[in-house]
Amino acid sequence: MSSPRRLARIAGLLYLIVAVFAGFSYNYATGKTYVPGDAAATAQNVLANAGLVRAGVVADLIQATAWIFVAMVFYLLLRHVNENWARAMVILVAVGAAIVCFNEAFPVAALLVATDGSYATAFGAAGSNALVLLLLDIHHYGFLIAQIFFGLWLVPLGYLAYRSGLFPKALGVALVVGGVCYVVDTFAVFLVPEFGTTIANLAIPPTIAEVWMLGYLLVKGVKSPSAPDRRPVAVPGQVAITP
Repeated sequence: MSSPRRLARIAGLLYLIVAVFAGFSYNYATGKTYVPGDAAATAQNVLANAGLVRAGVVADLIQATAWIFVAMVFYLLLRHVNENWARAMVILVAVGAAIVCFNEAFPVAALLVATDGSYATAFGAAGSNALVLLLLDIHHYGFLIAQIFFGLWLVPLGYLAYRSGLFPKALGVALVVGGVCYVVDTFAVFLVPEFGTTIANLAIPPTIAEVWMLGYLLVKGVKSPSAPDRRPVAVPGQVAITP
């Protein structure tokens, strides 16, 4: 069976894959093509960056798959703390990853509409542009729904990290707080969208917590076990001995 340090390194490498590919997909590929509220610009961007749209879809599928393996490795590493919490963590990741994968059908459909002239013929240029924007709007809100699970899985992970003794307790607390912020942020977007800029600051705590965990896994792995007590043991009626 792999040692805790080895499992931590594997989790760190997989977590890094998630971070890199998710960052590329959400921050670059989507940011380069999706213009909220502007159907013409969005359709033009999708048409001009068809390869980037496909790359973004593939990147999302890769990161969602890697995310599942991250949870599985954390399960092996932390299940001794609490089996039920470890299972809950894996289930939450599986649901979130499934949403992410399904959500990638929408940019694929948007690319199809933008590049296939039959849609412009059927709906007119303005109509097909609006359809492209609608599909990417759905993709955007699908991502926000998946974000609920981005947050929820951090709660059991933080609890297990806190109780395990393998990570700093402050890191466990930061993960739980970050998970709660993710969930609050998501519901706030749907309930009070006019405060979107303000509540966007709620993404800062989970970002700090996840970067901290990623760095800890890659640099240190897990905390070194405490050195055994080497003090002499006093035995009644005998000379103290050292174990």
